[in-house]
Amino acid sequence: MASHSRRRPLRERRTALVLAVAVAAVGVLLSLVVALRPDGEPNAVRAAAEPAAGKQSSAPAATPERKAEPSPKQKPKPKPSKASPTPTATTPSKRPSPTSAPRSSPRPASGTAPLAGRIQPQVTYKGVATHYDAADGDGACLFGPSPDLMVAAMNHTDYETSKACGAYILVRAANGASVTVRITNECPLPCAPGQLDLSKEAFAKLAGLSAGRIPITWSLLSPSTSDTVSIRYKTGSSRHWCGIQALGHRNPLARLEVKTGSGWSPLTRTEYNYFLSPSGTGCGGALRLTDIYGEQLTVDGLAVRPDAVQPTRVQFARH
Repeated sequence: MASHSRRRPLRERRTALVLAVAVAAVGVLLSLVVALRPDGEPNAVRAAAEPAAGKQSSAPAATPERKAEPSPKQKPKPKPSKASPTPTATTPSKRPSPTSAPRSSPRPASGTAPLAGRIQPQVTYKGVATHYDAADGDGACLFGPSPDLMVAAMNHTDYETSKACGAYILVRAANGASVTVRITNECPLPCAPGQLDLSKEAFAKLAGLSAGRIPITWSLLSPSTSDTVSIRYKTGSSRHWCGIQALGHRNPLARLEVKTGSGWSPLTRTEYNYFLSPSGTGCGGALRLTDIYGEQLTVDGLAVRPDAVQPTRVQFARH
């Protein structure tokens, strides 16, 4: 009896061992089955990673989450200043006021005269006015006697090798008086840039002659006129050498060209306001005149008649 009672616990232990081995084998088989699933992730692992619905996991996440930063408060947009409004999609571009009086002909803004020299349109220049005895109004530009004495001599710098010849200038004095003059002469040094030497008749429209010298402002004009441009050949001109001059042009003249077999050839301008062809090229042929705004006028061939003023049928447009 005593020996029988000792064997029994041994059997039970063996039986328990066999069961443990069997359970372990089943566990291994289950692990292999799970490893061979398409998603390759054991349910047990997934269940551990995903908290049950309705329950909040107390375990910290593998990667700590950054705390959400409060979004910055949006600053209110500044109200556009009346002096400098902020442009928007609905802000129309500036246009001339409909209540302003229309001009008889629009004048271009500064910079729209690509061939202008020192004297630009729509620019106001400061200087001084003096006066001289203009006699018949003739001067360095060699236009000849003027139909009126509302003429002036441009200072040497702004005269610019006769580019100022024929320009119409509006002159204003500090007292509000004004006069329009045509440049027919040059005021040599020491006349300063901006200075105009007016005929006595023109100066008297601004102040008494006793003033002698007054501050002024002046600007370029493109006046109305019914006259057309005229052409004159210089004394001594022929088919072999000629000097050509344009008279009565509304706007300052920028170029004078002659027609050649290969096109248009510009002539050199002199300080006495003639364009020279020293070899006779183009003398007596077609001419092309260009003003500071780039407008071009073509004049059919005119006979070489020295000192004769020959009218044309063309004139530059008003600006």
